[in-house]
Amino acid sequence: MSTNRINGKSFDIRVMGLMLHVESFNLSIEDNSTTAKNKGVPDGTLAGDVAASGEIELDIANFMILSAAARAAGSWRNIPTFPIDAYASGESSRGDELMHVRAHGCKLRISEVLSIDPNSTDKSKVKLPYDVTSPDFVWINGTPYVPGSEFELF
Repeated sequence: MSTNRINGKSFDIRVMGLMLHVESFNLSIEDNSTTAKNKGVPDGTLAGDVAASGEIELDIANFMILSAAARAAGSWRNIPTFPIDAYASGESSRGDELMHVRAHGCKLRISEVLSIDPNSTDKSKVKLPYDVTSPDFVWINGTPYVPGSEFELF
């Protein structure tokens, strides 16, 4: 039986609801939860702060799609926060494989708008780092990383 496991080519990426072909994409979560100690002996856990960020690398054709959104917003810095969705599906001998990661409230920046090498035959690319700014944070396969009870006010 032939199987198609999930790999980098399997993913569809939506930024601001726009389907983009990415040269590379990453999202990292930093969770500063730690072990509580009593007289140096582990005694439970302490919930720490969380942060998430990543980087999108686009070729010029896909960068132009985001450029239209920046123009509509009046500037790159005026682009409102938005969700980023990464979807993939595949199959293995154990059944279907599905992956859906949604980062809420992403704020985009540009870190490398030009990197010119006159001897290169590679496509020109733009790097766009982003930070996750929403308390909805990151959901993985429909499950939130941070429980709602951690950011409810009442």
